[in-house]
Amino acid sequence: MTDYKLGAVESRFADIVWEHEPLSTAELIKLCGGELQWKRTTTYTVLKKLCEHGIFQMKDSIVTALISKEEYDSTQSERFVRETFDGSLPAFIAAFTKKKSLSAEEIAEIRRMIDPGEEG
Repeated sequence: MTDYKLGAVESRFADIVWEHEPLSTAELIKLCGGELQWKRTTTYTVLKKLCEHGIFQMKDSIVTALISKEEYDSTQSERFVRETFDGSLPAFIAAFTKKKSLSAEEIAEIRRMIDPGEEG
């Protein structure tokens, strides 16, 4: 799985692909033209870059994802915790909850994720 971080514009492009895949390059060009006001060449340039980073692939003019949006988001979350909190999830949660209190529902959901055998 890639450790590549999408920029803001690349992220918008990736969301288009993830939302509509599989799609033809012609469909992708049309969508990017409408949503991002891109020309065909810009779409191909960004697509090629993200294919090189192992996020998408283009085969026979059909674009598909090699990793899902959820997998990408998970990798980026892990990277953020690793780089910002030395990989400590408790340190991240402590920092997060200093600014925002968790609701009872959020705490229960976290408990269910930590211990799937526990009934809520």
